[in-house]
Amino acid sequence: MKVLLPTSIGLETNRLGLAPEDQIVAYNPREAIDPQHEDADVLVAWGNANWQLRDAATRLQNLGLVQALLAGPDQARAAGFAPEVVITSGVGLHSLTVAEHALALSLNLVRFLPTLAGHQAQKHWASELGGLQELHPQGQLTTLLDARVTIWGFGSIGQATARLFAAFGAQVTGIARSAGERAGFSVLAESDLDKVLPETDLLVMILPQSEQTYQALGAHQLELLPSHAYLVNVGRGSTVDEAALADALRQGSIAGAALDVTATEPLPADDPLWEAPNLVITPHAAGGRPVNPEALIAQNLQALRDERAGRPANWRNRMN
Repeated sequence: MKVLLPTSIGLETNRLGLAPEDQIVAYNPREAIDPQHEDADVLVAWGNANWQLRDAATRLQNLGLVQALLAGPDQARAAGFAPEVVITSGVGLHSLTVAEHALALSLNLVRFLPTLAGHQAQKHWASELGGLQELHPQGQLTTLLDARVTIWGFGSIGQATARLFAAFGAQVTGIARSAGERAGFSVLAESDLDKVLPETDLLVMILPQSEQTYQALGAHQLELLPSHAYLVNVGRGSTVDEAALADALRQGSIAGAALDVTATEPLPADDPLWEAPNLVITPHAAGGRPVNPEALIAQNLQALRDERAGRPANWRNRMN
């Protein structure tokens, strides 16, 4: 098989389970694939331009597998690959890093680090934020110990995030399309969201982008949160009504927020979010570094071999 690997990521090719007859070819995901490689069997996608994938879908007629390393397969699906081309996603590759970033943003807010950074810039020792403190002061969230954390979107990333917060002593509740128990955590249905929000100290959003999730967090949901609550979004920017969030921050109806994603990226310099109080913005930095993609690629390369040989194929993250 001929396998096209993007130059946008360094992969350990000795861990891809390659057969002696396999050929590895590096390609630039921002440039058209060289005509001599139009006979490729596998395209690994990471950081590809949309036009580049559409071009590949038209020209790579021998393709059997598109292995996207993004958690969401939307870009690959929209490129127009033939129905017989298997598309697999990178679900699970980003769970740990996104969870880590969600925790970092949460601690940033809970421990008043933006406020302290301002004091440091003024060379001011903020005694009121140090020294002797109440563990759970009235009307403030100052620790994750016993904090009521609601994670909205409880897939692999949500579950990894839940484990981190639980390790810090938080009481974690998941919100998903259906209720139940996942990874040892109680998960409520989205229909129960209005009941959960008033009892939430920290809301972590990890929703995918879709018509159903567009501005899922709006003025109504923000009003239900306690005034001491924080919001962290590491899912997709389109899932938050940003104008409503800016209003809530200006009015002090929630204590603060941290966004790793925005509806428009990069966030324009004149966007009102930049001026919203008690808001931390990071530039879609939570993921971007797949964890152990070689094992995923190796499994799906073998699945392609098996399927072509008429054997049962053990696909991982197949999306079509």
